[in-house]
Amino acid sequence: MRKGLFSGGRWRAGSGVVEVRDPYTGEVVGAVARADRGQVLDAVRDLTAFRPSLTAYDRAEVLAATAGAVRAERDDFADLISRESGLSVSDGRREVDRAVAQLEYAAEECKRITGEVVGTDVTGARQRRLAITTREPIGVVCAITPFNRPLNQVVTKVAPAVAAGNRVVVKPSEKTPLSAVRFVETLVRSGLPARMIALVVGDPREVVGALLDSGGIDMVTFTGSTAVGKAIARSAGMLKQTYELGDSGALVVMEDADVPAAVAAATAGAFATSGQSCRGVKRVVAHVDVADEVAAGLAAAASALVVGDPRDPTTDVGTLIDEAAALEVERRVALAVAQGAEVLCGGVRAGAQYRPTVLDHVPGNAELVRSETFGPIAPVVRVTDFEHAVDVVNGTSFGLQAGIFTRGLDYARRAAELFEVGALIVNGGPQFESPNIPFGGVKDSGIGREGVKYAIEEMTRVKTIVW
Repeated sequence: MRKGLFSGGRWRAGSGVVEVRDPYTGEVVGAVARADRGQVLDAVRDLTAFRPSLTAYDRAEVLAATAGAVRAERDDFADLISRESGLSVSDGRREVDRAVAQLEYAAEECKRITGEVVGTDVTGARQRRLAITTREPIGVVCAITPFNRPLNQVVTKVAPAVAAGNRVVVKPSEKTPLSAVRFVETLVRSGLPARMIALVVGDPREVVGALLDSGGIDMVTFTGSTAVGKAIARSAGMLKQTYELGDSGALVVMEDADVPAAVAAATAGAFATSGQSCRGVKRVVAHVDVADEVAAGLAAAASALVVGDPRDPTTDVGTLIDEAAALEVERRVALAVAQGAEVLCGGVRAGAQYRPTVLDHVPGNAELVRSETFGPIAPVVRVTDFEHAVDVVNGTSFGLQAGIFTRGLDYARRAAELFEVGALIVNGGPQFESPNIPFGGVKDSGIGREGVKYAIEEMTRVKTIVW
């Protein structure tokens, strides 16, 4: 039986099949069971009927055991990620390492879920009572994840949900469901009660529609495009919701910056995961005094990257998720060139593969940089001073993370105050991540925060007991 529908504690036959193709070869690399509306509703119904009784210690044991199992199977997971997404296997290994770190940290954090004690004799009524707050699981968490990090995006949502004691239904991207299937298998094998989790794959509109209509979901946590996130929000009503959406991530390089360090950060942020990262570098905003050096350094670094078979361990950059995605990148680059941008290297597509591309003199209003462009592109936007840089950074509808390279405290302080983003990385790229810090954006980049501790807060509700 093809896996892909996990419900009621076991793998079930679906109403059809979803084929998964290798974006590099076009070959079918797997197939999963497709859930129809009725099967999705059944999965949620079973989750709501189950009442888990795991202690915090139990949950920590499960998460730690899962981390150990994923680490032991690192190469197998990385190979699976590469085959279903087209990412290089080296990108896949980094993703597995991130997933392990999140699981390990979640195992620690589930032991630190606490409340507080509040006195109530603070008004003229002089009521001497003692209020105690506790955090309890929110219930059933619906985790909807994208294609670009097939394992880590699932772990980002499932680990804190389990740490908080919730049941969870996972809806992975139908383009990359294989890693999610294997992770659910690993989680249950590591001791999670099988009825605490469900997994459903299928037509996104049908499956998500059924999840939202089921009446059994207590929270939706979504990572993906802004357009889809807004559509889900319109249908989710009074459910608790968190959204991690798109970005036009800016890396600002001021005239006093360590330019080689900035170029290295921009290279890593623009081209890792084939440029398909919500927190990646989408714009290099360079002061005119150093822009020539920045652009030349980026072009040299991009040209040195190995592009090829994603499963070859020497490959740095694999493919995009499919040819349609590569064609969209190609279209946006052509538009930017028509507006005056200059291609310094790359700009070549072959099927779903797009070579690492550096453009200089990119207009700040080009679609390439105003929208989220998912591809291995490093567009250089030149600015004349710090105020101009602020205008460029804030000149889109997004605000997830940004970076600034400067040797001066004043630029860093002012950027922290003026950049409209969820996080600012000083002398680093917007791709910075750590499982113990809050992650999320402002404006069209989302609502709520991830990062294990902060996701647990989102996935629990406060109850007050007054004595």
